[in-house]
Amino acid sequence: NPGVLALWAEVLRQVPGSRLLLKCPALTDATVRESVSAALQALGIGAERVDLLGHTPTRQEHLALYARVDIALDTFPYNGTTTTCEALWMGVPVLSLMGKHHAGRVGASLLNAAGLADWLADSPDAFVAIARSRAGDIAALARLRQSLRGQLQSSPLCDAERFTRDLEARLLEAWKATLAG
Repeated sequence: NPGVLALWAEVLRQVPGSRLLLKCPALTDATVRESVSAALQALGIGAERVDLLGHTPTRQEHLALYARVDIALDTFPYNGTTTTCEALWMGVPVLSLMGKHHAGRVGASLLNAAGLADWLADSPDAFVAIARSRAGDIAALARLRQSLRGQLQSSPLCDAERFTRDLEARLLEAWKATLAG
């Protein structure tokens, strides 16, 4: 949407040498690619800084594209869910702008559970500042990328047993409250 593109364009302006890779099945269509490219150019981002990719034939090819990404920028007002988990699994930290409703807080939920609350922004200005700061510390970014899958695996986000115990406890509390009137 225009707000997402505007914010991402500001990140590109604030992070010298940065590039944007957008991947979406709709971008397989030349008309859609041209429209997105024109919108970014109108925001001052030249086509040479943008890679627009459409459908990939296999899941393996899709996941391999994460090797070309240093930082994933989350969408809004509806945050990514599967794409956020994929990025984290592939060692790519995700920067997310927290919204006010569930759809805009999925990123916050996932990043908090993964131990990455410092990748959450509460405003567009904070989003740009975090992007600029993280992109500017290549050594820290490289360390995080190397350890991210392990961090994710040991986090509550991937702890099905703990999740189940917590859910059971909450359901039991709700049942007891119902019985108590």
